[in-house]
Amino acid sequence: MRAVIQRVDGASVTVSDGTGASDAPEVVGEIVGEGLCVLVGVTHEDTKEKAAQLARKLWSLRILEDEKSCSDVDAPLLVISQFTLYGDARKGRRPTWNAAAPGDVAEPLVDEVVAQLRALGARVETGRFGARMRVSLTNQGPFTVIVEV
Repeated sequence: MRAVIQRVDGASVTVSDGTGASDAPEVVGEIVGEGLCVLVGVTHEDTKEKAAQLARKLWSLRILEDEKSCSDVDAPLLVISQFTLYGDARKGRRPTWNAAAPGDVAEPLVDEVVAQLRALGARVETGRFGARMRVSLTNQGPFTVIVEV
């Protein structure tokens, strides 16, 4: 599993069904104040154990203000599935997505990351798997790290 983690001063994700100009976006996940916005990518070899490992890492990663973790200050997380994290653009002009797990594999593993975070006591908001999402955030720092488990 791969995660791009941004320390934020607030973040939200909206979706719309894309049916027309009157299609109002719906906020499906939002965190207010300091927390983490996490984009999660899943590859073919990932397991529930790796999902649990990633959740523990996210909950305890000391990247908030004053080297605190979400668990230290009860900071919220916005977790969003993003298969493009496994895109490969080394050759040509069009990325390939071969390393990204298909939706029927990826969705339960992203859900497992969220479930494990909540079991640890985290406040977690999410995007909507497979939807066309718009993510808005204020990156604090800016501070962005990539984690692989």
